Amino acid sequence: MEVRSSYRYARISPKKARDVAREIQSLPVSTALNILNFTPRKAALLIGKTVKSAIANAENNFDLDVNRLVVKEATVNDGPSFRRFKARARGSAGPIRRRTSHIDIVLTDEITLPEPKQKKSGGAKKKSKSAKETAPAAVQAEETSATTES
Repeated sequence: MEVRSSYRYARISPKKARDVAREIQSLPVSTALNILNFTPRKAALLIGKTVKSAIANAENNFDLDVNRLVVKEATVNDGPSFRRFKARARGSAGPIRRRTSHIDIVLTDEITLPEPKQKKSGGAKKKSKSAKETAPAAVQAEETSATTES
């Protein structure tokens, strides 16, 4: 079963929060919380709150075992930007965009192992010459060397 939790309008840019969210995908919840607790970034604090909220939802609303939960998805999407202006030289104004994020966490208790990827063949391979093609060349080389010696 999947359990969702979201933190909307978080005051952090999505680019900064995505770096932290990528670190916890497809990890058990206990490992993900340990990583977030020891990551010294603002995004780790915000994503940690969202993960804890998802754990509480799973435990209280769906009666799921916390020890079996895995972070299935951790996505960070763009929210609306606050637009401000800062005074610049000669009476002009420079734009300031204060970006916000929507953080979505999906936990699941269905542990699925990722399928191993099959390797693709790397380009065209050179064909090796068969014994029939190489034998006449060797025979011809012997014949020419024999004729030049006599």
